[in-house]
Amino acid sequence: MALPGAMGRAAAPYRCHVLASVLALQELAPRLFAPGPHPSHQALHTTGATPAGHNKWSKVKHIKGPRDRERSQLFQKLSKLLRFAVKEGGPNPDYNTNLANIIEQCRSKCMPKASIEAAIKGEDKGKNSLYQLYEARGPGGSALLIEVLTDNAKRTFQEVRHILSRNGMQMFDGARHSFDKKGVITVSGQDRQQRPVSLEQALELAIEAGAQDVWEEEEGDEQTVLKFVCEVPSLHQIRKKLDSLELQPLAAALEFIPNARVQLSDEEMEQASQLLASLGDCQDVIRVYDNIE
Repeated sequence: MALPGAMGRAAAPYRCHVLASVLALQELAPRLFAPGPHPSHQALHTTGATPAGHNKWSKVKHIKGPRDRERSQLFQKLSKLLRFAVKEGGPNPDYNTNLANIIEQCRSKCMPKASIEAAIKGEDKGKNSLYQLYEARGPGGSALLIEVLTDNAKRTFQEVRHILSRNGMQMFDGARHSFDKKGVITVSGQDRQQRPVSLEQALELAIEAGAQDVWEEEEGDEQTVLKFVCEVPSLHQIRKKLDSLELQPLAAALEFIPNARVQLSDEEMEQASQLLASLGDCQDVIRVYDNIE
C-alpha cells in the first residue's frame, strides 16, 4: 500500500533498496552455506561463545583435574600412614606420637575429619603393611630415598625398579649416605595474629627455639610454609617452643635431609621431574627424598 504525500515518495526508494538487499542475500546464501573449504564458511565458527567454552573446559581439564587426582592420591597415602601408625602404636594419639604427627599432617593438607577417623578405625580391616626404604640413583648422579608402605614387598620392589629402569635409573645402595635423618616442624607462614613471618624473623626464632636450620617452602596450594630442622630427640620440645612463640605448627615428622646437594643441567632436571612424577604415581610410594639443588 502506497503512503500518501511526501512520506510515501521518500519511502519508495528505501523499499527498493531493502528488496534489492534481500534478493542479493538469497542469491548469495547457497555459496555462504555450501559445504567445502570456503573462507566465509570457516568464519561462521569463530564466534565468541566457542573460545569461552574451550577456556572453561581447559581450566577444568588441565588444572582442576590434575589437582583433584593429586589430592586423592595424597589422601590415600595419608590413610595408609594412619593405619600403619595405629597398627604400630595403637589408636590413641595421646600415647602414640607417630599417629599424632600424621594426624597433624592430614589436617595441614585439609584431609576431611571423617576420612581421618575412618582410616584410624579401619586399621584392623586392612592387610599387614610393611615399611621399606629403597635407595636409588637419579639423573646427574643425584641420590633418591624412596619410602614405601606395602602389603606385597616383592610386587612393590619390582614396580619401583621398573619405574627407575624405564627412566634410565637404577637402585643404588650408597644413596642413604647423602642424607641425615632429622626432625622437621612445618610452620605456617603466618603467626597466630595472621601476620606474615619473614625468613629473617624465622631465623631468629629458630635460634631461640634451639632449631638447627629453617627455610621457606611453597606447598602444593601455593601457600608459603617454614620448615624448622632439629635433631630427632628434640623434635617435640622444639615444636612446643615454636608454638609458645606465637607460630602455628602444622606438622612435625622425621624426614631425610640432604647433607650434600647436586646441580643438574636443564635436560637432567627434566629427567628428574619425570622420574619423580612416575614414582609419585606409584600407589605404595609414600614419599621420595632427593638431594637435587
